[in-house]
Amino acid sequence: MIPSSRPSRCPSSPSIKLLIFKLLAIAAFVAGMAAASKAQDKVELYGGYSYFRATIPETQYGPVLVRRVSEDTNLNGWNFSAQYKFLPFLGAVADFNGTYGKLNGAGTREHTYLLGPQVSLPFKVSPFAHALFGFARETQDVIPTACPITVPTCSGFASLGSDTSWASAVGGGLDWRVAPFVAVRVFQVDNLRTQLHGATQNQPRVSAGVLFHF
Repeated sequence: MIPSSRPSRCPSSPSIKLLIFKLLAIAAFVAGMAAASKAQDKVELYGGYSYFRATIPETQYGPVLVRRVSEDTNLNGWNFSAQYKFLPFLGAVADFNGTYGKLNGAGTREHTYLLGPQVSLPFKVSPFAHALFGFARETQDVIPTACPITVPTCSGFASLGSDTSWASAVGGGLDWRVAPFVAVRVFQVDNLRTQLHGATQNQPRVSAGVLFHF
């Protein structure tokens, strides 16, 4: 006798459920690994260009009186910062800035060294805000004059030299992530407050550059 042929078996319902469960488990594992990898981006390094509208105290002298004045000047330079994120939206930032230029023919430099908290939204386009505290160092070279200050009819400006004071910067900006480990800092705007040469200065500072995530 010829054995009768048996119909092929279809996968049972429990087998299909087990397969779906395995696929879901693999997908959950991959998603978890991606989230864990993203969570590893706890360190950010930033470097870029900085523009600073500095207010520089000076001595103005003339035939009648000698007085203390402040003049504004444009300084250009660099900005570097490093951030460590304790949470995806909260970190601590160390910010270093140096800007350079001239006022009344004399070289002028200002450096800041600041530290503080920063809050940011962990999105591809990420706005952030911070409050930084530390100190500032300003140096102005000797201002060239047409005549010495001892001449009664002479008038002009005299540099106050160098000074260091406490400083604070309150501001924020916008980062745009363009690659897994790279972002562009579209802008960062701060109000820098210093107390150099016994006076209070509130000065705008703007920067832009490149941000690296690790």
